[in-house]
Amino acid sequence: MKDVLPEIDAWRAAGDRVAVATVVKVEGSAPRPVGARMAVSSAGDLAGSVSGGCVESAVFEEAQEVLTTGTPKLLRYGITDEMAWDVGLACGGTIEVFVEPLDR
Repeated sequence: MKDVLPEIDAWRAAGDRVAVATVVKVEGSAPRPVGARMAVSSAGDLAGSVSGGCVESAVFEEAQEVLTTGTPKLLRYGITDEMAWDVGLACGGTIEVFVEPLDR
């Protein structure tokens, strides 16, 4: 989380709300390990990575919803080997990402 703390501090200083997405489970091959984090601000800023770019846009959208509702979410992203290259998740594994609002 240290890698995204400067951005989080700046966003919070500006009055933005922040959600944090954390990889909590990996099955098979994945571009980022358990513990990888991404932070998203209510202003639409992003820092860090949970998948090396494969599912960041989907996690970003879910994080915006978490910021709106205040309700955390557990997300699961995976792809079959046959579909992997078509959608950009070349690793073929599955990841679970927990998205939660960061309380002040």
